[in-house]
Amino acid sequence: MVVTGASSGIGAATVRRFAELGWQTVAVARREDRLRALAEETGAHAVVCDVTDEEQVTRLAAEVTATGGATGLVNNAGGALGVESVEHASNDDWRRMFEVNVIGLRSVTAALLPVLRVGARRTGWASILNLTSTAGHDAYPGGGGYNAAKYAAHAVTGVLRLELAGEPIRVMELAPGLVHTEEFTLNRLRGDAAEAARPYADVIPLQADDVARVLVGAFEQPPHVNQDLIVVRPVAQSSVFHTHRGPLVPRAE
Repeated sequence: MVVTGASSGIGAATVRRFAELGWQTVAVARREDRLRALAEETGAHAVVCDVTDEEQVTRLAAEVTATGGATGLVNNAGGALGVESVEHASNDDWRRMFEVNVIGLRSVTAALLPVLRVGARRTGWASILNLTSTAGHDAYPGGGGYNAAKYAAHAVTGVLRLELAGEPIRVMELAPGLVHTEEFTLNRLRGDAAEAARPYADVIPLQADDVARVLVGAFEQPPHVNQDLIVVRPVAQSSVFHTHRGPLVPRAE
């Protein structure tokens, strides 16, 4: 199992969950120190790789092949930058979001598909899961580039499923709603800790472990079961636009 964006958040939680269930995992990320610590903790094989660098992705595929191959891929690497309007957003931020959320996803998928096919011939099946977001299904003000990138990742997932029809390779998508991780919103808001805490105030959001359990559960299904799209939100969040803040209390009859 190959998991990108594994150095923190949902990616790291996913590697831990796979390890708990006995899966052999290749943990992929840019930050070597965090990746090595995760590998020591979980027994995962660490590969330092920036998914936006095609040469590094090619080396990743070669190393996965050399260390036994794979039958699964989790495209988790991604992120958001900024909450500015379309009018005032930075093109550099948009380029970075497309590079990691869309082009990086495509590069890793293209490089590893031959590896997954070898695995499918050996075991009968292979699987790809792309981690997108509810931001890829519902646009919201200030979402701009992130909405566009995740909508694109959603589209790529659908196209890939059509293009792989007839092969024993399932293509799945997991779109989380409000998730509190240590870095996502902080990075998006350029290190403003006070503003980064605001979306999670007076609400119980999902945690990275919650998403990882759902994600790994999709791989644990019988291999002929393809969960095309899984949307997971906290109970308090009924849509991108509706988050209940405060206690969740049954209504009086």
